[in-house]
Amino acid sequence: MAHWQGPKSHTGAMKEDGNSPEIFGYKTHSCRKALCIAGYILSCGALLLLFYWKPEWDVWANCIRCSLEEADVVLLRTTDEFRIYSRKNVSWISVSALIKSRSDYPATAEEDSVFSKAIMKPSLQVKSIQVQKIRYVWNIYAKQFQKVGALEDHHTCSAIHAKFGSGLTCNEQNVRRVICGPNTIDVPVIPIWKLLIKEVLNPFYVFQLFSVCLWFAEDYMEYATAIIVMSLLSIFLTVYDLRQQSVKLHRLVESHNNIMVTVCRNKEGFQELESHHLVPGDMLVLKEGKTLLPCDAILISGQCIVNESMLTGESIPVTKTHLPQADNFKPWRMHCAEDYKKHVLFCGTEVMQTKADDRGVVKAVVLRTGFSTAKGDLVRSILYPKPMNFKLYRDALRFLMCLIAFAAIGMIYTVCVFAINGVREVVKKALDVITIAVPPALPAALTTGIIYTQRRLKKKGIFCISPQRINMCGQLNLICFDKTGTLTEDGLDLWGLLPSERNCFQDIHSFSSDCSLPWGPVFRAMVVCHSLIVWEGKIQGDPLDVKMFEATNWVKLCFIEGQGSTHATVVRPGPKASRAPVKGVIIIHQFPFSSALQRMSVIAQEIDGEQQVFTKGAPEIIAILCRPETVPSNFESKLLLYTAKGFRVIGLACKSLQPGKQSTNLTREEVESDLTFLGLLIMENRLKRETRPVLEELSAARIRSVMVTGDNIQTAVTVAKNAGMISPTNRVILVEANKIPGSFSASLTWKPLEESKSEDYGSLVSQYHFAMCGKSYQIVAQHFRPLLPKLLLNGTVFARMSPGQKSSLVEEFQKLDAEEECDFQALKVAHAGISLSEQEASVASPFTSRTSSIACVPELIREGRAALVTSFCMFKYMALYSTIQYLGVLLLYWVCLGNMLNWMINMSVHVSVSFTGAYPKLVPYRPPSQLISPPLLLSVVLNILFSLSMQIFGFVVVQEQPWYSKSDIHRYVPFLGLWVTQNSPSGTGLNHTIDQLNYRADQQLQSYENTTVWLLSTINCLIVALVFSKGKPFRQPIYTNYMFILVLIGQLGICLFLVFADIDDLYSRMDVSIVPRWVFFLLPEAVIENRPLWLLLKKTFRYHSKSHYKRLQRALEQDSAWPPLNETFFSDSVAISVEGNMGGHSNPTFDSSEDAL
Repeated sequence: MAHWQGPKSHTGAMKEDGNSPEIFGYKTHSCRKALCIAGYILSCGALLLLFYWKPEWDVWANCIRCSLEEADVVLLRTTDEFRIYSRKNVSWISVSALIKSRSDYPATAEEDSVFSKAIMKPSLQVKSIQVQKIRYVWNIYAKQFQKVGALEDHHTCSAIHAKFGSGLTCNEQNVRRVICGPNTIDVPVIPIWKLLIKEVLNPFYVFQLFSVCLWFAEDYMEYATAIIVMSLLSIFLTVYDLRQQSVKLHRLVESHNNIMVTVCRNKEGFQELESHHLVPGDMLVLKEGKTLLPCDAILISGQCIVNESMLTGESIPVTKTHLPQADNFKPWRMHCAEDYKKHVLFCGTEVMQTKADDRGVVKAVVLRTGFSTAKGDLVRSILYPKPMNFKLYRDALRFLMCLIAFAAIGMIYTVCVFAINGVREVVKKALDVITIAVPPALPAALTTGIIYTQRRLKKKGIFCISPQRINMCGQLNLICFDKTGTLTEDGLDLWGLLPSERNCFQDIHSFSSDCSLPWGPVFRAMVVCHSLIVWEGKIQGDPLDVKMFEATNWVKLCFIEGQGSTHATVVRPGPKASRAPVKGVIIIHQFPFSSALQRMSVIAQEIDGEQQVFTKGAPEIIAILCRPETVPSNFESKLLLYTAKGFRVIGLACKSLQPGKQSTNLTREEVESDLTFLGLLIMENRLKRETRPVLEELSAARIRSVMVTGDNIQTAVTVAKNAGMISPTNRVILVEANKIPGSFSASLTWKPLEESKSEDYGSLVSQYHFAMCGKSYQIVAQHFRPLLPKLLLNGTVFARMSPGQKSSLVEEFQKLDAEEECDFQALKVAHAGISLSEQEASVASPFTSRTSSIACVPELIREGRAALVTSFCMFKYMALYSTIQYLGVLLLYWVCLGNMLNWMINMSVHVSVSFTGAYPKLVPYRPPSQLISPPLLLSVVLNILFSLSMQIFGFVVVQEQPWYSKSDIHRYVPFLGLWVTQNSPSGTGLNHTIDQLNYRADQQLQSYENTTVWLLSTINCLIVALVFSKGKPFRQPIYTNYMFILVLIGQLGICLFLVFADIDDLYSRMDVSIVPRWVFFLLPEAVIENRPLWLLLKKTFRYHSKSHYKRLQRALEQDSAWPPLNETFFSDSVAISVEGNMGGHSNPTFDSSEDAL
């Protein structure tokens, strides 16, 4: 929302999804607007185009500042490093037709609702703006813009049941629909003409249009036509890609907007209507059968089983329970804490089954509609991606600014010289210099290179929706991996069961043996303590639950009627099950798994037996919930034994309920207390066969791997060791942070996870890895913020991490100048997120792999490095190409010969240089990421000096030839048309006919210098293209690019033919020799691009990287007291609030909950 500061302030802050853009109020000024319209006309639209690029200039020119309350135009500015402006017009919504009398007004909404506070009296209008598909209305009492399309957060659990349990009245629903807008996620397919106009209005293409018009005016037909063809090809490929994405996104959301739903109207009963009429506060009735949810809704009665694969990427049924009727003053989300989403049905998910309770039908209150929903937020993250802050693109702009500065100098120089010599059309000739120095083909060349890389990735099963991120993949130096399903197999295998009786562990039961598990409390827990469902004849649910239940050989049957109208589930022994003294067990009530609580529970009853509670979850949590006398004394050592072997361990517990207690009235805290410990269920999660080779390849390339998982920390460390993330000789240090009870401070302890095999810890000081859990990470971020970068520098295993903590961790790594890749939840935050799933949630990821293994990671890095090197090659080539032509032009002041060959060189190099593929091996260093770096600048400067010296050499030497004549060369060159003109020199090198040489007719000069300098420049460009086309170590050898080699050989052959061919004895009379100069280019390039040489120079001059990551690494290497092993630190009483940071950039309406057991 926007917070308006003071009655006359024109600024505020709009808070949305963790980002808080500033908002400024403006009012349109008629006189200013009239002057701007005149400026549009007088500038032939140039001023309008400038305002299109700079919307803040448009607002500043047309409007005057005012308060937000008086504003008809608002200007938004992001608070990140980009500080991007956007203009929004204020619109008015009339509700007068719906409020016909004063008595109708209070009935439109409760007094504390934003809907009643936004309606202005007596006009009955609502002031609103729309920002990134979200509507905001002006709160006339709070003097701020507030978001609509969602139920207010201040409602308590009891208030939601009381105010919305009976539904809205028809009038209330109509007013809310007008103010909120339709409940649709409308993403129309963008017409091709709109995409085309938007692409053409890019500043680069506008400059190309200016250049082409200038060339056509001077009859530079060939090069102008070539640039038009190349630009049209680039625009076509870009528009085609954008159109495909638009169609894909439209198909993703089109099914959401046309669904028939049943709602409950206050005093009017049930009604059928289309889903786009839904508003926040509506009472939605969920019927039996498969249903696609058109909105986010809070379940207030009954129970649902939904498929959330659209949001999580995992087709695992999730149980949703109704919101409790807690009678307290806490807002409902604060009361439910992190488990609030267990009561929320998210838009786009599929309701598979519904279970009614004693209140009859299953009901849900509409929480959010349209783009405010979970699915709407997913779509918005695609429509409005976070801007990329990549050094290459920042340096590219600086590079262009330098070229423009050089062009300005050359233009002034040209104007002065031509004015002194009395040459006509000085302005046109001077503008030519700009089109020489600033290469107009640069954006087309870079786009072509990225598109070819994207096609190579597609052939390897890697799909990209953000092509600009391909270059960023070339700089990745840290990869964050999820564990389950990414490094390890999706499925789990039961390994064994360690039962506990009378405070002692019994003999372990192996599931691989033929011996069946005997009937008992542990067996009953495995039979009922799960969230499985039978869907379409198959048992579906979490893989862990499926494996556990299948091991019992029992079968799950359909629902049976319980007390009143409630439903329960019964399970019975199957044909292969061992004999049991019961006919079956009824699952009466379920408390679903909670990632915050790290456990789940069920209330079950044997047929004709007593009710019992069964709980399973993280062993350390289960042990706390159990009566101490039932937990074995060697519990911790046994748990460490199996987790250290990489097993996934689940704790089991139970207790009997007192007869006569109504199970549905019990709270979760009452159910999950005073339990009896039953034992440990041990499961094996095997590594994928591709995991270890890929991680070894990344390690050899000095690319760091980090594991971020929801599993047990010891299990995660073992998997990291087995996968090769942690060497057997390295020490793992556990970082534990805890809040001190009764105070606001916290403690931080470093201790070895296991005893070191080496007595000399000092020898291993640089070979250690930190491991921490999500709770410790959050406490460190709050209380020990200065230590967080030091911990991340060697942090390898992060366990028990919530989705919000994963996103926060990725952002903290980015602050260390490290680029990351992660899975699903942090994909939108990472520089290059890779999804290994083809579910709908993967559309938010920049990259999606068809194969579900991490083998795609090195492939993406290889192609990213090749694309990045290609981009640098194109920048260097374009810089030298423009400079060579630029210097030649300023040297001669006349137009050159050979226009056809020059544009052929430029265009063919652009297209063919991108054909070179990626080198198959990852080397242990990355390509440069900065254009403004000593090697690159030195390379360009030295090549420019060589080019200039050879041009001057040719210019001078040709004048020393015996046949040289400054005034009379008609007898030598009539066929070449080498009439020296006073035309402005042009990098296009386009010929002018003799008819165009209409000035200084009495002194028509013809020049040997033109011919010499042009031939030298042409061959120079070919050599530069060859020298800059790097092969190893990031791209394949240049000779593998057959197209590029054929292009260079063909063009060099044409040049040599023009130099040495004997056409009517003309060329033999010229006797102009071209010095073979490839040695001069290869020698400096070989020296400049010599990595060992630069490393030696850095070491000699003690140059150190200014990267925060490197500086911190050097500081810790010199700190003998780091890490502080077996020490405890205490924080101050002041903690840094990171609540927004922990989930600020994840989906604000949904967080996936990886099974943290």
